[in-house]
Amino acid sequence: MRRRPAQRRSQERVERMLDECARLLDEVGYEGLTTKEVARRAEVPIGTFYQFFSDKQALVRALALRNLDAFLDRVATRLAAEPLSGWAGAVDLGIDEFVRMKRTTPGFGVVDFGEVLAAPGGPALPGTQRMLDEALENNVVVADRLRTLMVDLLGVRPDDGLARAFVVAVEAADAVLKLAFRAHPDGDPDLIAECKRLVRRYLSGHLG
Repeated sequence: MRRRPAQRRSQERVERMLDECARLLDEVGYEGLTTKEVARRAEVPIGTFYQFFSDKQALVRALALRNLDAFLDRVATRLAAEPLSGWAGAVDLGIDEFVRMKRTTPGFGVVDFGEVLAAPGGPALPGTQRMLDEALENNVVVADRLRTLMVDLLGVRPDDGLARAFVVAVEAADAVLKLAFRAHPDGDPDLIAECKRLVRRYLSGHLG
């Protein structure tokens, strides 16, 4: 963002622009998204839009960051509230929350954590692999945030390769879940179950 909203009114305007961006992504896709239409539907002057975002890519990047924060908040809330059988249950919970957001969160089928998809199962548009961070790929950022969450909330004992293991796990889950949503609009349940099994078995070598 060009600048952070300091006043409540500005914060509400930014949230409205992000909300309308998400809805338009579902309606017209990334290619059809325009800054003018976002501003019109959010009922803000186009000049106000450009006070906060340089272009539509910056707007989508902010939406992806909001999506990631929302996903992590949902996972953390459930981890704190529900008794789980260790980290394996947390893996299932995280995948379930991701699938739930794919099904219900506006715009999440096109832009979840940065990568812009032509459809919920892909393919991804070129040049969107580093939407969350200029230096790191999206899945590396997601893996680091998830690893921190697991260590903090579950008290797992990481080995030296845990950071790399989480990147591999997130990449694998990303690929299988894309396949699940290519197979069925709501995500093929058998493939979602296979995704959970794959990630649990892989991480068991690092988390015990």
